[in-house]
Amino acid sequence: MNLMHLKIDKSWSLFLDRDGVINVRLPDDYIKSWDQFHFIDGTLEALKIFSESFGRILVVSNQQGVGKGLMTDAQLALIHKEMQTSVNQAGGRIDSVYYSPFLATENHYSRKPSVGMGLMAKHDFKDIVFRKSFMVGDSFSDILFGKRLGMKTVFIGGPQKARKFPNLFDFVYPDLITFAKSIEIT
Repeated sequence: MNLMHLKIDKSWSLFLDRDGVINVRLPDDYIKSWDQFHFIDGTLEALKIFSESFGRILVVSNQQGVGKGLMTDAQLALIHKEMQTSVNQAGGRIDSVYYSPFLATENHYSRKPSVGMGLMAKHDFKDIVFRKSFMVGDSFSDILFGKRLGMKTVFIGGPQKARKFPNLFDFVYPDLITFAKSIEIT
């Protein structure tokens, strides 16, 4: 699939995973406070570009650190509020953040790769059309979530992992800013 053939405009929606896509992932740990949250280089610029291109920008994130009792819903809400404030100050936007606090072992419908967070977003924003949406993530569960809803999928990461599943991803980029700049020129 060629990105150039897609006419990205305000009728399109962008779904983003958080850890490893927007912010630096903590290996074998969870972001439990704002001081642990660090935007990946270029992310704020990317979100500004996306804000000019997409009608809706939504974050969908598995956050089982809440389910494990490592942080509260209120602590996570504060992190997300600060993230959105930083994005707004840089000229971008995130319309809403959805998260699943459930443990992977619970197989909850809201936890990716299940589609619950996507359906919640569609309920809140009636103008979302999944076939005119992108899901951007750095894991198999992110991409499967997008595929199950009929979205275009963007894998953020190295080509080695992408080569293992050549038919799974529609697009592969090393980071959000590279993806954003490819949209900006279409």
